[in-house]
Amino acid sequence: MSTQEQNVELVGEAVASNLVRMAMFAALTGAFAYVSFQNPISPVPVTLQVLGVFLAGVFLGPLWGGASMLVYVATGAMGAPIFAGGSAGLGVLLGPYGGYLWSYPFAAAALGLVVHGVDGLNTPKEVGLARLVAGMVAATAIIYAFGTVGYAFVNGVGLYEAFLVAAAAFVPVEALKMAAAVGIVRSDAIAAE
Repeated sequence: MSTQEQNVELVGEAVASNLVRMAMFAALTGAFAYVSFQNPISPVPVTLQVLGVFLAGVFLGPLWGGASMLVYVATGAMGAPIFAGGSAGLGVLLGPYGGYLWSYPFAAAALGLVVHGVDGLNTPKEVGLARLVAGMVAATAIIYAFGTVGYAFVNGVGLYEAFLVAAAAFVPVEALKMAAAVGIVRSDAIAAE
């Protein structure tokens, strides 16, 4: 009697690799949420979460970058303390700053689309600076739009007032996050991998 062994590949190697990278960027965004401080001109706290959104979009592309941020938001909604300052739960998503969180999957996907297009992933270091910055500006616009509408709705204020508090007050900080993201993308340590 002979026995035969066959290997069955349930998930392709590329899919498995992308699942791991997706989880890694979701976890990184959660870690960035702990870097939080009060904006002196807004009640909305400043965090590094958006840097995680930028990096997910650039390194994972539109599909996996968006999925990574969806995993991040869902994990926090289920109670993992990975939102700003270690907060968690559906209450955060429905609170005054929840609009920002809802935007992350869309922002990462849009950034990935601008940087990589629809024909597959480019090597991030080889993507032109204008394309990287345009993608991050598009992602920031999405985040600000969701954040402004969410803040206005929950706090019962007009869109103009909400925009001043929830978006305009953060432009200098977002510019620094964009510069950090470009520096990470252009880093020789990242390119060696």
